[in-house]
Amino acid sequence: MPATLSLDQARRIALAAQGLDKGRPAGPVTSRTVGRTFARIQLVQIDSVNVVARSHFLPFFSRLGNYDRTILQRMSAVHPRRMVEYWAHEASYIRPEHYADLLLWQKRSWVGASRMDPGLRADISGRILDTLARSRPLTAAELTTRIGHVEETQTANWGWNWNAVKRVLEHLFEEGLVSAASRTEQFERRYTLASKVLPQLPIQGTGADAAAEAMHRLIDAAAQAHGIGTVRCFADYFRTPVKAAAAAVGHLVERGRLEPVTVAGWDRAVFRHVDAKMPRRATGRALLSPFDSLVFERRRLEELFGFHYRIEIYTPEHKRRFGYYVLPFLLRENIVARVDLKADRKEGKLLVRSSFAEPGAPPDTAAELAAELWLMAGWLGLPDVEVFPAGDLAASLAHAVVIGADSALREQAGTSAVSLP
Repeated sequence: MPATLSLDQARRIALAAQGLDKGRPAGPVTSRTVGRTFARIQLVQIDSVNVVARSHFLPFFSRLGNYDRTILQRMSAVHPRRMVEYWAHEASYIRPEHYADLLLWQKRSWVGASRMDPGLRADISGRILDTLARSRPLTAAELTTRIGHVEETQTANWGWNWNAVKRVLEHLFEEGLVSAASRTEQFERRYTLASKVLPQLPIQGTGADAAAEAMHRLIDAAAQAHGIGTVRCFADYFRTPVKAAAAAVGHLVERGRLEPVTVAGWDRAVFRHVDAKMPRRATGRALLSPFDSLVFERRRLEELFGFHYRIEIYTPEHKRRFGYYVLPFLLRENIVARVDLKADRKEGKLLVRSSFAEPGAPPDTAAELAAELWLMAGWLGLPDVEVFPAGDLAASLAHAVVIGADSALREQAGTSAVSLP
């Protein structure tokens, strides 16, 4: 019979797998510390929204606290790379060992190159590859200038009004012929040949057996990152097909890498990874990015934590319930609040535009959240925290932020003052 776990036990397994079950490192955060965290969570999602910080920076702050963001730039842009860009859970930084496996499973024809004239696409592809073979890494705009082909802007494909060079570039990126060597300050990709980014990439098989083995590795990695979950949870981590993921789960159960378990209140088949740890208690505290891997799969999040969460960035302002860029607040074993944050870099303030407590939030929620906000402000180089009077937690949080500005918390965060509206 499958082992039976309580919901509390399942939550602690999930938090431990993600490195969110205990306090942050006491000493300085080194590149080795960041590397170990990345190896644990396997990937970080990339997003252009920069309301607080670029989304791939936030998961490391959630787990490590104040750290040097240039560590990630070195990991992704300097040989030997420890993180590379590719499609996974949307656009992501992934571990290099997953790159060849994902090439077999990620197909995104929506970039538009598949609908181009085949002769034109082949011509532009050849010129792009030839140019990148002989040049430093280039942005799409720089490549367009070098190649000299400019296409009239397309308007039918909302949000992706790319010229022909950009569309072919993305096709070559998907095919694994072109990769991102780094990003500009404006967050544009600098493209180069994939062989220059990953010169030791193994020869990839193309048959059904090779694809199945790649899926086994991806689902094993996803299960390690989740600790516990369903087929849908594991498939969603790298955005792989559910049917193929289910076959991989069956294979991993046979191999003893996954164990079927029963979780009270979870009405689907659930599996625990053989390497998953279950701490006796969770003592962590973290503000989580809307793109954090703990909150990737919304149904899992609601079943495990009783937390209903939707990103409202694309929701009209008058229809938003909680705000534009809302971060869940994890305290010990539960998600106890959510805050809409914005880094006002010009004024030097971390703005808390709204704050809401979850039902049953513990009495120390405001105090713990205030401490976390000061820590984040210090990491972002913002001397002030400003709490707006929106949300049922706002009054108590504003008071806690004032208290938290004193002495040790202010020194730790490197901040100097607090502002109230």
